Formats: sequence, C-alpha cells, structure tokens
Amino acid sequence: MRRIAALIVAFSLPNLAIAASYEQTFGHKPELQGDVATLLESLDYKQGALPLVGAPASLTAPDGFYYLDARDSAKVLIDLWGNPPASAEGVMAMIFPKEKPPESESWGGVISYSDEGYVSDVDAQTTDYTALLTDLQQQTSEANPERVKAGYEPITLVGWASAPHYDPATHALHWARELQFGADPASPHTLNYQLRVLGREGVLNVNFVAGMPQLASVQSAIPAVINQVKYDADRDYASHRDGDRVAAYGLAGLIATAAGAKVAAKAGILAMAAIFLKKGFVFILMALAAAWRWLSGFFRKKKSPAPPSDDSM
Repeated sequence: MRRIAALIVAFSLPNLAIAASYEQTFGHKPELQGDVATLLESLDYKQGALPLVGAPASLTAPDGFYYLDARDSAKVLIDLWGNPPASAEGVMAMIFPKEKPPESESWGGVISYSDEGYVSDVDAQTTDYTALLTDLQQQTSEANPERVKAGYEPITLVGWASAPHYDPATHALHWARELQFGADPASPHTLNYQLRVLGREGVLNVNFVAGMPQLASVQSAIPAVINQVKYDADRDYASHRDGDRVAAYGLAGLIATAAGAKVAAKAGILAMAAIFLKKGFVFILMALAAAWRWLSGFFRKKKSPAPPSDDSM
C-alpha cells in the first residue's frame, strides 16, 4: 500500500523528476562494453524538477536536457571522467544536452551551491574585466611552479573565451576562460565556462566541462538553464533585507575565486588581484578539500574510450 501511495503522489506532481534508463534516453544501448557499459546503465537519466539538496533552490530540466543526481554525478566525474574523489564534494547534480550521453564528446554542467551570503552586484558596470584578465593571467603563470611540483601540468590562461556578462534581471553572471594545459602551444585548448545565479543567502554555481569546439553549444544553453533556476520563497536575490549576511566580495570576486583565488574580507579588485596566489597563499589552498581544482584547473574530462572496432570483435 505504501508503494502504491508513493506512486500516486509521484504521478500527481507533474514537475517531479522522472528517471529513465540509458536505452530509453538515447534510443540504444551503450556502444562501449565492460565496466563502462555497466556504469552507464546504472545511471538514472532524469527530466523534470530536480530539488538540489542543501540549496534553497531547484532546477527543472529545459527541453532537450537531462540531469543526473548527486550520486550519479559522482560516478561520472570520478569513475567515467577520471577526476579525483574530491571533485564530487559539494556537487548536487549535473546537466547534459539530451542528444549526447556522458561518455561522448559532449559537455556537462556541474551544479553546486555556495552558502557565502548575499553577493552585491554594484560593481557590475564598473569592473574592468580586461584588467582583471591580465591580473589572473599573471597569477596563473606565477602559480605554475607549485602545480608542476605537485605533479600537475602547467596552465596558461589564454584569455576570455566569453567575456563576463551580468544580467540584472535574472541576477545571473556568466563568463568563460580559454585554458591551455601543458607546455605545448599546439595542444588543444580547454573551455572553462562558469555560470553563477545569485540568491539572497548564496550563489548557485554551474561549471560547464567542455572543449573549445563546444563553446557555441554551451552559450546557447545558458539562457535556458538560467530561466529554470528557481529559488525558494523569500530566498531569491530580490528578497535581500538589511541585516542579511553579506559576502566579502562582489561579482569580480566571484570570477577570481572561480579562477582559484581566495578573496580577503573587504578586499577591492586591485587588492584581491594582489593576494591571488601570492607567496605562501598556496599552502592555504592546499589545506582545502578542493585544492586539486586549483592545481589541475578544475574539473577535467579525459578523452572517452572508443567503442570496439570490427577488428576487435
């Protein structure tokens, strides 16, 4: 009876997330075999509303997208894409374009929430993003010896793949960095596209894991994702009141922290750039659970294994 009651409740809620199998979602079984196929078939590919446990918000899958919950996101990040276990800490869900399974050459959006207080947007029109880029490029370069010492490749911040843009109507900030891993200038560049949707008490984060050829695809998905983020009643950005906890930085600080900086309380943009990964600061970062993201350049997606050829059958 309890199971029947639960089903009745589920079907009476049209916005509840509905899970489907790999074959139901993509119309075929995984082309890969062995453990990878087993992993892919164990995932629940969801559409509809997906509550974000631990965040005062929810997401509804736009048309043409699917979601994975926190448990399945960890499987993709760690077991399928080869990131360290720390990569899944704080991850609430992932979003993908529906036409591509997670093992393909597709992008994925990693969703988390930062309970850092109300982030003021007063610097939206005054921040010099060109100067900020120059500062971040310099500090990224200066941090490379520590990355190499820790066993990671050096990183070059090539530039903005998409310059920072803030929409005051939706209180959403997004930008993209073009990164080069390793010392070979001919190596393929990586896209690091970030979206932040501001709330009264914190920020919903979406980190898109992609390659540079997928820039246009990610950019086209941004409006749909923003429009499907819903903060709980009285927890949205417009509900801010005097006396609420306020973050120590504004929009420029969000961009810098995404690049690996730890912003000091009440630091302005120039002071913030000055403290970003300066001498001794690396040891603070190394103490954090997510230090690997700074060292390795945030989430990465290893090249997917190829399906078996006819010769191997």
